[in-house]
Amino acid sequence: MPDVLVETRKGWLAGRSAQFLAAIQDAISATLRTPAHDKILRLVQHAHDDLSIPDWVGERFTHIEITLFPGRTVATKRALYAAIVENLQRFGVPANDVKIILIEVPRQNVGMRGGNAASDFDIGYETAV
Repeated sequence: MPDVLVETRKGWLAGRSAQFLAAIQDAISATLRTPAHDKILRLVQHAHDDLSIPDWVGERFTHIEITLFPGRTVATKRALYAAIVENLQRFGVPANDVKIILIEVPRQNVGMRGGNAASDFDIGYETAV
């Protein structure tokens, strides 16, 4: 299950946080072929002065870090980037205002499901997509 951290500035989502995260999750599930129910997404909305962003982006700048197990092809990663950007456009986020960083962590470096290394059991989906 990818672990997702989304950061943006406060105010502009106006009660649409759940839908915003769902749009990101939908893109992840579709492109990485992970189960939709197997998710961890965190949304942090910063006060204006607490998130310094480049001059060339707008107030809806969205920074996304996705921690995941290695194995996806470059083509799959590109499809993921495009799907997220497309899904966020319905929230008025311009394509150039989205930054996505993938952090690949080996399965043996993740403890879950009772403190077991993720490399010690079947996670339920393929990562070589």
